[in-house]
Amino acid sequence: MNDPATVQRREVPSQEWVESIEAARAEGFTFFDWLTAVDQTDAADTPGFDVVCHLMDGSTPTSLRRMMIRTRVSDGEALASVTPVFRGAAWHERETHEMFGLDFDGFDDGTGQDLRPLLLPDGFEGTPLRKSFVLAARASKAWPGAKEPGESEHSKPTGRRRVSAPGVPDADWGPR
Repeated sequence: MNDPATVQRREVPSQEWVESIEAARAEGFTFFDWLTAVDQTDAADTPGFDVVCHLMDGSTPTSLRRMMIRTRVSDGEALASVTPVFRGAAWHERETHEMFGLDFDGFDDGTGQDLRPLLLPDGFEGTPLRKSFVLAARASKAWPGAKEPGESEHSKPTGRRRVSAPGVPDADWGPR
């Protein structure tokens, strides 16, 4: 097998997303592996979401070729669905829609239904994989694990600034 360093990578404009995936399929990358997004809304140059698709070609018995295709989508912009190219992309697009709030134009999973919840409970509000999503459970309930350095009753104050994990709101958030 090829090592992961030999993954072919393509950066494409969002307008060429489907065409790039169709071209990769025509080149022999006929196995759809996964599709997801990465929140890059805090990027200084072009904020948005990186949508990433991973394809493979295992047609040769001695090696496995890999292809990663990535595009940047602005917040609020919809991306064309790749379900007409790979039916297996439907689950991944539903998950990406639910977790990041990205829309996929032309989505078709064969049910006649549009993008709909997949993993989260009914009535869940928000998009939990966005960097802006506040982890309310961390704000309303004390973390059950070990305390931060300097907070234990057995240690001396260190003068260290307390660091919060990503998704933990500041002290002004939540009920009083």
